[in-house]
Amino acid sequence: MTYDDAVAELYQAPHADFVATRKRLAGELKATDKVGAGKLGKLGRPNISAWVVNQLFWQARELFDRLLETAAQIRAGDMAASAEHRDAITKLRQRATKLLEDAGHGATEGTLRKVATTLSALAVAGGFDPDPPGALADDRDPPGFDAIMGGVVVPVAAPPVEEEPSIKEARARKKEADEQAARDAASAQARRKAEEAERARKNSERNRLETALRTAKADAVIRGRNIEALRDQLAEAERLAAKANQAVEEIQAELDAVDS
Repeated sequence: MTYDDAVAELYQAPHADFVATRKRLAGELKATDKVGAGKLGKLGRPNISAWVVNQLFWQARELFDRLLETAAQIRAGDMAASAEHRDAITKLRQRATKLLEDAGHGATEGTLRKVATTLSALAVAGGFDPDPPGALADDRDPPGFDAIMGGVVVPVAAPPVEEEPSIKEARARKKEADEQAARDAASAQARRKAEEAERARKNSERNRLETALRTAKADAVIRGRNIEALRDQLAEAERLAAKANQAVEEIQAELDAVDS
């Protein structure tokens, strides 16, 4: 691995992984290029707008090259290239929005304005010098609305005041998603309330039935005890009746004996 290769890999890394990637690459480079490893270890982490410009260079090269080519044509006096130049910046700005969103960063208007300004500055300069290509550590100074390039006054595209279609569509999708989420939340809340009401009704019915069951069981126990008591009384009555019948029979026998 060469120093240039390490720089290229470093500035293509996800923004959150920059420091860890720098440490790893410096360690790998140290085996063959201690000076380069030292330089690499001192490279600064770009801010988010500079980071996304670097990603545009690495991931949208065709558009990026067209930006620089049209700027070169304008410097040569071909003002007809201005429309294509502005179109390149607009499309790069749209790609920047997607890159930021896909990476989990906020595609705010402020960040996108910095991206467009840095793209214009690079177009004016004709490239990344003095930084390596695709390795910006910070935003570039704005060139202004008109930049003198090769003696020709060039209209540098400023970020559009009106929202681009992709941003409008994204906001419309977000609004629709938020509204759907609100409807889903309301529906879920209604379901939860209905389920809670049903659980309360079932709990109330269960409590009523459990109370009735306890009462019935207690009543059954009492009535069972009463039956046992009545059975005891019946047995005693039957015993007494049998004894009385025996006494009747004995007296009748004595009476019969007297008469004879």
